[in-house]
Amino acid sequence: MTKIFDELNIDLSMLGTEPADEYHAKAKQYLSSHQLIDFMTCPWLYRKKQLALIQAKETEAYLLGRAAHCRILEGRDAYESQFAIGGPINPKTKKPFGKESQAFQNWVQAQGKPGIHFDDIDKIENLASGVSMNSEAVDLLLYGRAEGVVRVNRWDVDCQIRIDWLHPHRGIVDLKTCKDLSAFQWDARKYRYINQLAFYQSVLCEQIGELVPVYIVAVEKKEPYRCGVWRVSEDSLDDAANENEAAIERLKTCQKTDHWPTGYESIRTLTAA
Repeated sequence: MTKIFDELNIDLSMLGTEPADEYHAKAKQYLSSHQLIDFMTCPWLYRKKQLALIQAKETEAYLLGRAAHCRILEGRDAYESQFAIGGPINPKTKKPFGKESQAFQNWVQAQGKPGIHFDDIDKIENLASGVSMNSEAVDLLLYGRAEGVVRVNRWDVDCQIRIDWLHPHRGIVDLKTCKDLSAFQWDARKYRYINQLAFYQSVLCEQIGELVPVYIVAVEKKEPYRCGVWRVSEDSLDDAANENEAAIERLKTCQKTDHWPTGYESIRTLTAA
């Protein structure tokens, strides 16, 4: 087990600052946690995304998640400057046009930034309120830096991370939205959140020279908008870091051979249990 340092004094000025679009545009040059998880899921999926044979589309859920992150971590001013909030009003009904309407789509395009419809404004505010009701979450997010970027060479690979929140004395804090807080620990395994955060921890360690604690703040996307806080165990982070390193070695082999398997090339045995 690798020692995680709890007595921290991280210099937040070493974090880079850039818009999300600029960060994601550098994905071809730098390995990110999401790319690595794609590879762990299916090397051929990773390769098709890398070659732009699969185009990532911003779903409504992803857009709301981005907006909620901005509102909760960066504050109302940043939220209102980065997103167009509201929409056009139908002059006949005196009610907003629907979010699927052409009128709303035209309005968003005219604003020049992502649009949050009237229907979703309250949901985002409720998410922010849910987080504010959890004193542990408030304490973790009281001091620190949102969306800080780090780029280093780790495992002989150029890597990048964009940390939701870095607390100078407590470490990495990742914000997640979920359907049901009671099932969050199963979601964490399903979506490999610990692999993602172990990647963050390893890359940040390369920059500052020490492993820091990792926390997850999760908030429900429905009533009653419960919020919970988890500290990821050192053993779990260690195991995930080892999985990440092994996957990166497999990635290097795929790059050398230009062979990208699906992971399902051989016959498997299906059992009832």
